[in-house]
Amino acid sequence: MKPSPTETIVPLRGPLFRGERRLRIALVGMPNSGKSTLFQAVSSTSIHTGELAGTHQSYGECTVQIGLDEASLVTLPSMHSLHQMQRKDVGALKYLLWGDRLPPVSEHEPQGPAAPFSPPDVIVQVVDATALERHLELTLELSQLGRPVVIALNMMDEAREKGLHINTRALERLLGMPVVPTIAMMGHGVSKLFSTAVEVVREKSCPLPQPPSRHIQEAIRPLAEELNCPAIRDAFDVPHAFLLTQLAEGNQYFLDEMRQHFPELMRQLLYLREQAETMLPRPLDEELHADRHHQAATLFEEVTRIGGPYEGTRWRYWLDELFLHPQWGLLGSLLVFATVLFVVFEVSAWIDSITAARLVDWASTWQPEGAFGVVARAVLDGLIGLIGIVLPYMLPLVLLLVALEQTGVMQRIAFVVDRGFHHIGLHGGVAVSFLLGLGCNVPAISAAASASSGRDRVVASLLITFVPCSARSAIILALAGKYLGGLGVFAIFAMTIIVIAVMGKLLTRRYPETGPGQVQDIPPYAIPGWRPLLSNTWARTSDILTIVTPLLVGGSIVLALLSYVGADELVNTLLTPITGWWLGLPIVLGVPILFGILRKELSLLMIYQALGTFEIGQYLDWVQIITFLVFLTFYIPCVATFAVMLKTIGRKEALFSIGLSVTVALLVSGVIRFVLEAGRLVT
Repeated sequence: MKPSPTETIVPLRGPLFRGERRLRIALVGMPNSGKSTLFQAVSSTSIHTGELAGTHQSYGECTVQIGLDEASLVTLPSMHSLHQMQRKDVGALKYLLWGDRLPPVSEHEPQGPAAPFSPPDVIVQVVDATALERHLELTLELSQLGRPVVIALNMMDEAREKGLHINTRALERLLGMPVVPTIAMMGHGVSKLFSTAVEVVREKSCPLPQPPSRHIQEAIRPLAEELNCPAIRDAFDVPHAFLLTQLAEGNQYFLDEMRQHFPELMRQLLYLREQAETMLPRPLDEELHADRHHQAATLFEEVTRIGGPYEGTRWRYWLDELFLHPQWGLLGSLLVFATVLFVVFEVSAWIDSITAARLVDWASTWQPEGAFGVVARAVLDGLIGLIGIVLPYMLPLVLLLVALEQTGVMQRIAFVVDRGFHHIGLHGGVAVSFLLGLGCNVPAISAAASASSGRDRVVASLLITFVPCSARSAIILALAGKYLGGLGVFAIFAMTIIVIAVMGKLLTRRYPETGPGQVQDIPPYAIPGWRPLLSNTWARTSDILTIVTPLLVGGSIVLALLSYVGADELVNTLLTPITGWWLGLPIVLGVPILFGILRKELSLLMIYQALGTFEIGQYLDWVQIITFLVFLTFYIPCVATFAVMLKTIGRKEALFSIGLSVTVALLVSGVIRFVLEAGRLVT
């Protein structure tokens, strides 16, 4: 079957690393290499921390989704070198070698294994590209551990700024391990880095041996032969080349263990070490360190070229500075946010004036009296309401946001705001959905369903219902802008942000299980194509015809019949405890509140009808206006939103969303009313 343009084909390679078979990836690196930044870029909203046994150095661990695979990502304390390690650094080395088990030589240690989980399947070394030569010395040492190693050549933007151009393919060939250029702060190369780490484990590839120079090999050959016995191999359970290097360099930990467990061999080993030094121009540990430094310098010279900064990439660099920089990226996101608001309140308003508004004017002349005519008028109103949602607001916004996704801008915004979304228990991948909610909550929830799963999908959908869509925003601007001024408009929008943040915290308690971290891909900039642009827009709005239309028309018929049989007064009377007692509003506003579940713009029109004037300031004071606007802002968005939630998160959670929105609307608006009333009495 040929896939549709909106489907993505993911090649399936086995075995899959999921569940109990998930990978374990260790992040290591020297100080200031960007290791912590890389970990934060992909970590989940829940990070487990602890201390390596016998030390006060902490580690962080979380689960990360890498395509169809999963991995437990562990970030270890920074280390300068495995040469002459300080005692506090031995814990990290023990984890890399043995994980949650102890070799025979360490079973006597009272503190137990270094960490409570298995050793890594692959090591990712984060390297500062601007100081490549210095970091390569640690790379050469890690290559002796007998585990796959992947190099994250980080801070490539700073390297280019300094005119350093690194041939990563040549470096890969010389080291025998993958080298992935990254800019962790901006998310560049992160997706490729972790997919490469998975493939390295799947292919069971290890680094090429990096032996010392020939004259050192000749000097330590007798020591190597003495160590090459089954008893020592079984006791230490480390690669022979690594143990040889550690003993030759005089690593105190390995010397102490050798002295304790093989005292009869210790004298001979020390003798052979002294003999090796007589063949070298300086002490053996210094000679090994100098040789490793020379190897790193040689590698650096072979793969690095000095040239001009940003050769051929200047415009991409400046765009990424705008969208991906930790501080400037927020400004770029705000610019996109402002563009979306412009579409909502300018372009969409113009489209509405030549589509739905004209249909409303045309239909207003028809005032049927019989039951059949009332039902027919209700069907017409429902269809006009549907057109008023889709044409002016939904289609332009979805089209714009799909275009921004195809250019690569929205993925950059999601990366920048990811850390902020972590505070409410979500990932930045749903940022696009929240932005889409400014136009209409219906496609926003659909987008959240396609961008997330499980608990994240439910929480994101529940929170999106509190995002003021274009209809609610129009009411806020119409009433607050006229009677409260710009400060009042700002206060109401700011309140929505606060409520969403607080509700996010509370919902994470209702849904405590957390999903894995996400490795967000930062695609290259591209020009959108019309065919995928239109097909993706249709895919995100097609639910309107199948789900929303019947409910919108059906709801319009039900409410029209209620009005036809004279149930208006009954509705207002039944809602008096809410409108009159709790909110302090005229009881005639009960029907506008109820009709608001069809479409929020209807609420504004029916307010005018219920009060008999467009100047509602004659009947509502400023406290009542604020209370009413706050209530409508958080009250059930509309029946169309509920319909989409039924499909995406199920009946149970959709009904919970209704109860949640009604509770929040009543609680927040009621509290604000009483606070404002108290303040007015005091003043």
